[in-house]
Amino acid sequence: MIYLALILSVLLGVFIASFFKPKTQALRLFLSFSGAYLLSITVLHLLPEVFETQQKNIGLFILLGIVLQTVLEYFSKGAEHGHMHGYEYTYSVPWLLFFSLGIHAFLEGMPLGLKGNSNLLWAIIIHKIPVTIILVVFLQNSNLQKTTIYIFVFLFALMSPLGSLFANKFPSINQYHTEITAIIIGIFLHISTAILFESSENHKFNSRKFIAIIIGFIVAFLSL
Repeated sequence: MIYLALILSVLLGVFIASFFKPKTQALRLFLSFSGAYLLSITVLHLLPEVFETQQKNIGLFILLGIVLQTVLEYFSKGAEHGHMHGYEYTYSVPWLLFFSLGIHAFLEGMPLGLKGNSNLLWAIIIHKIPVTIILVVFLQNSNLQKTTIYIFVFLFALMSPLGSLFANKFPSINQYHTEITAIIIGIFLHISTAILFESSENHKFNSRKFIAIIIGFIVAFLSL
């Protein structure tokens, strides 16, 4: 069920991008909502979970997650939080983008394989939909063939389920569940704050964005 939900979230993003072609403003509001939801789940659920173990130096793994995501974004140009800074439309497959997004998706799927968590699953799903929409729009505006685009996106859709499956099939990894979750927390903190800060235009107050963020916070709180 987890694998299917993760794949369907990407397919839903493909469907929305291909048939509804959402406007930039609507997509930014969805990003703000998803960023707020992701941040809320991280702060209200994941952080207490790892710190209640009282494991020594767990904060270092959170910092490691932030550093790791910073490195990944050097290659993805910010695609994980809804931006494609620095990428030009091209005839060739953007392999650096694929590997960066793939590693990110694989890692975020691992905690689901170690310990099923509906809140984390929903956070990943809600995060994947707008990211997929932006990715598909970028690829469609490039000079790539449609077959190549769909293969690219399908492989991306498989990465989180593969991460979950990998963790599930190797029980020995379970002893590092807290450390892996802490790394994911760092990644989520980086992504969610980037979404909330970068979705503003000229850093001006935007009432619609503010409402989307508050709704994201409320929905996440009520889902706990």
